[in-house]
Amino acid sequence: MSDRFTPAAQILKDHNYDSAKLIPILQKVQDAYHFLPEDVMRFIANELGISPAKVFGVATFFAHFAITPKGKHIIRVCNGTACHVKGSAAIIDTVKKKLKLKDGQETTEDLLFTLECVSCLGACGLAPVMVVDEVVHGQVTPAKAEELIDEVIKAEAK
Repeated sequence: MSDRFTPAAQILKDHNYDSAKLIPILQKVQDAYHFLPEDVMRFIANELGISPAKVFGVATFFAHFAITPKGKHIIRVCNGTACHVKGSAAIIDTVKKKLKLKDGQETTEDLLFTLECVSCLGACGLAPVMVVDEVVHGQVTPAKAEELIDEVIKAEAK
């Protein structure tokens, strides 16, 4: 077995190779790899004795799962009604520019950041809202968005 599969193998062992626990297994695997690599999903299918199509089906059905690489730091900007009305489009544009993301690109080349534009973060009273690594920031301005990204970049440089 390749070292690449070691984290997945441990996760499968921790879940007693129980195919009924496929979703929690995939959640842990995504935590370990930051996304669900195709070869790792095939490995999981093989080890659980289920078809790769079933694993891929689960991975692509749930929005929580990513089948393309994500950055180390996830930035979510709400673009729901309240946030949109209060200027989330300008925040999204600022973040894309700051991270040098091209059209259709969500993750920086260095895999440090991923930008996700979401429909609602459930914090409409704080609109516009931006979440950086699970920390919610309310009443965000484009300048504040840049400042939050700079803080992460500075912390990474240490």
